[in-house]
Amino acid sequence: MNLHTIGVIGAGTMGNGIAQICALAGFNVTLLDISETALQHAMATVSKNLDRQIAKQVLTEEQKRAALDNIQTSTQYATLQGAHLVIEAATENLDLKLRVLQQIAAQVSADCVIASNTSSLSITQLAASVSQPERFIGLHFFNPVPMMGLIEVIRGLQTNDATHALALELAQKLGKTAITAGNRPGFVVNRILVPMINEAILVFQEGLASAEDIDAGMRLGCNQPIGPLALADLIGLDTLLAILEAFYDGFNDSKYRPAPLLKEMVAAGYLGRKSGRGFHVYA
Repeated sequence: MNLHTIGVIGAGTMGNGIAQICALAGFNVTLLDISETALQHAMATVSKNLDRQIAKQVLTEEQKRAALDNIQTSTQYATLQGAHLVIEAATENLDLKLRVLQQIAAQVSADCVIASNTSSLSITQLAASVSQPERFIGLHFFNPVPMMGLIEVIRGLQTNDATHALALELAQKLGKTAITAGNRPGFVVNRILVPMINEAILVFQEGLASAEDIDAGMRLGCNQPIGPLALADLIGLDTLLAILEAFYDGFNDSKYRPAPLLKEMVAAGYLGRKSGRGFHVYA
């Protein structure tokens, strides 16, 4: 795998998690965001996450230092010029992602692989926004990135075999399991998961059970590690709404229509863990 330098766009939860696992795997990582404050917060988060692994005795201090040394931060797209792979991990908004991808393509070489961490948007559509779209692919990591073992690899209509092979090899190098999905809204995991969460929100909206009882029912009755409403809070209700709206638009099927309560909570700013309040309240 001719891959040594990786760019990651977006220093939020997904971006800093991707940067962390790439740095631990020995890659040189450039973590880019428009905000220096966001970058500082991201590096503090990575350091804290690595300390947790040290406390669990799965990582040494030397490995932590090496990983942090492998990450450089930047607010300038020009720093991506030497990258072999760039992973876009911006907010799940089509217009924003298209702008970010065009800025990436303007700086990197023609053979640099460009990937999106989108959880619902069309890889084919995103690929069409860059030159040499055959080098574009979806790499859908799951939150929290350092802990979750899966990467969905999504081929667009244009994606060539070499790009797909590199993505599979990268997943192996990162210690993740890859599954390949076709380019449909939600791909595989979210296509199954998100409608289930939406149904849980409808059950709560109808007053059939409390949020605590809905989550307990699915944990204890279906052996899920986390209840659907707690998971919605972890994902972020705004992100969940964006995914459902992409499903609804993409499939034109009423079964993907977002629960009215979900829309109302997002409008109120009740976004889950990141805002301190969702279906549950967080300190």
